[in-house]
Amino acid sequence: MRSLAAGTRVTVEAPATSANLGPGFDCFGLALDWRETVELEVLASGVRVDVTGEGSDVLPRDESHLVLRCVTEGLDDLGVRAPGLGLRGHNTIPHGRGLGSSSAAIVAGFVAARALAGVEPDARWVLRHANRVEGHPDNVAAAIHGGFVMAYGHGDDVAVVAGRVHPDLRAAVAVPEVAVETRAARRLLPAVVPHADAAADAGRAALLVHAVAEDPTLLHAGTQDWLHQRYREPAMPDAYALMARLRAAGFAAAISGAGPTVVVLGTERDLVGLEAAEPGTRFRRLGIGRPARAL
Repeated sequence: MRSLAAGTRVTVEAPATSANLGPGFDCFGLALDWRETVELEVLASGVRVDVTGEGSDVLPRDESHLVLRCVTEGLDDLGVRAPGLGLRGHNTIPHGRGLGSSSAAIVAGFVAARALAGVEPDARWVLRHANRVEGHPDNVAAAIHGGFVMAYGHGDDVAVVAGRVHPDLRAAVAVPEVAVETRAARRLLPAVVPHADAAADAGRAALLVHAVAEDPTLLHAGTQDWLHQRYREPAMPDAYALMARLRAAGFAAAISGAGPTVVVLGTERDLVGLEAAEPGTRFRRLGIGRPARAL
């Protein structure tokens, strides 16, 4: 196994992501123009973690840190070892809010592993490893490829199609202070849903692909969902109520990922009036994000 020289460094950026987008449960993902940047350095020995910002008061300071764990797993798969690893970064993506903070960390780790090893980027390799760690492909696929993605497959056999994004598409997110644990939100989902709901969701998912690519005027209809959001309401009643009010006012709003962030899709013109519709709610306006990459 080849050993990396101490002092080898790489800086990696990965985007925040919004998954599901209404009807695309565990399938659709959208990268946002909100990037996390981390620096990895090969040390002569040991582990050093210097992280500030979001979640820094509770994140581990040893090799169990998610980025370091993924770097190590990736290097092992590539037949490379690092005698020690250092991590430095400032977290800005809120944790437990449905904006893909864990996916950004996972993807950054595997992208960093390839860069440290001196091998070419490989999106399929990163997806295979990242999906195994995350457990579902939508967020990691969006972080890897950027833009709008559709992930499909089962287990480790996952593939991704990158969808076209209308040049005027934008997003706005309302991020609550309270977090929701993804596994807790998933436990609220029923094992069986009515056939009519599944059929309606399939139709809206197809419509959303067209709306994102070609016709943003259809985003409101395309983000309608019957499969998961209403079942998760008990875990995020305030966020669900905000989404419902925004939809009633004509905005293409959805719960972002497992919540509780609410994402609104549209053109700049569509998003005018958000703050007036919900006084006191702070929305962050975002463009569409680019892929994770080593800088």
